[in-house]
This record gives sequence, C-alpha cells and structure tokens, in this order.
Amino acid sequence: MKPFVIGISGGSGSGKTSFIRQLRERFSVEELCIVSQDDYYLPRDQQHKDQNNEYNFDLPKSFDKKKFRTDVERLLAGETITIEEYTFNNPDAKPRILTFVPAPVLVIEGLFVLHFKKIAPLLDLKVFINAKENLKIIRRIMRDQVERGYPLDDVLYKYQHHVLPSYERYIQPYKDEADIIINNNKDFQSGLDVLSGFLKSKLQDRVFRD
Repeated sequence: MKPFVIGISGGSGSGKTSFIRQLRERFSVEELCIVSQDDYYLPRDQQHKDQNNEYNFDLPKSFDKKKFRTDVERLLAGETITIEEYTFNNPDAKPRILTFVPAPVLVIEGLFVLHFKKIAPLLDLKVFINAKENLKIIRRIMRDQVERGYPLDDVLYKYQHHVLPSYERYIQPYKDEADIIINNNKDFQSGLDVLSGFLKSKLQDRVFRD
C-alpha cells in the first residue's frame, strides 16, 4: 500500500526540529520514516550570495530539489535510500550516513516542503508549525550562536535579510493551505498528541486491512 505522506513546514525557529524529534520517539522505524529537507542543501560554493556578498541559505534554490524529490519518490516506491548528513558547514562535525527505510507513514519536513511544486502534490496531510516572530528569532539565536557557534551579528543579519523575507515570501503564504496548524508559542504537546493519535489510528486501520 502507498505510504501515508505528511508534510511538516514552518518558519525557522518555529520548533520543527524539536517537534519532529518527539514525533520520532513515539513510533518505531517500521511505522514511520522521516526525511528532512535540511539534508539536501547544496554545497556552499553553489549557494546564492546577497548584495553584501553573504551566503543566503534560506532560499528554495539553496537545496538540491531534484535529488530531494527523487529520494522521496524512491521511498514511496518501496526503496531504501542512503544519504550523507548535512552538517551546516561545521568543519568539526563528521557527517553520518543516514539510511531511510520505507514505512507506512512517511514524514517530509522542512522550510519549503509546501512550496516545492513537485513535493506538495504528494502530501496527504499538511502540517504547519507556527510561532510568534519574537520567539522564533530568540530560538534562532540560541540555535545558531550556542549550538553552531555563529557570531551574534551574523545570526541577526541573516534573520533580517534572509530568514524573514524568505518566510514571508515562500513559507507563510502556505499556512492557509495547511490541514493542521500547531501553535508553538509555549509548547506543542497538544498538537503533538493530536497528530500522534491520528497516525496511530491510521496505522491500526492499515493493520486491519492487511
């Protein structure tokens, strides 16, 4: 049977990564497969530069859309895929080899999964993680400065000139098309419970049909 495909999107700092991590913990790899758009960034030398000669990693063209789509289609066809983890230009991080095994539920997550014209039609359910702008920038600072070691000035520049314009143009417009909007201003536990319960029901129905 064709997997049930979920697309999860939202702005940078909305909490997608934490949401996905906790969703992953509630299901086995035999039940659920998660593919992240973040692992399909193009190499640094292929990234677009802005008017100040700064790399902009927050554009749809920052990703290898063709390979992303091809790998999703392969998973839908029942194939196992392997890719190298993207380490966000961190020279100290050793990339892992990631293996994705087909499962009854396929989650595709990332900034532009609702925007990509050849990915969006594959989705059976569209989920949008939402958060207030001031919270998103605080989370972005915590992630990029603390976890990835980026200078604060660099984080703020990219948020103002890259992240926010991209959100307004390529991400926010698809919020109204989402089947489920999960607000993450305080936490997302209620939304996570609802989505998890829905997926468990889907998996149970599948077992009965099989």
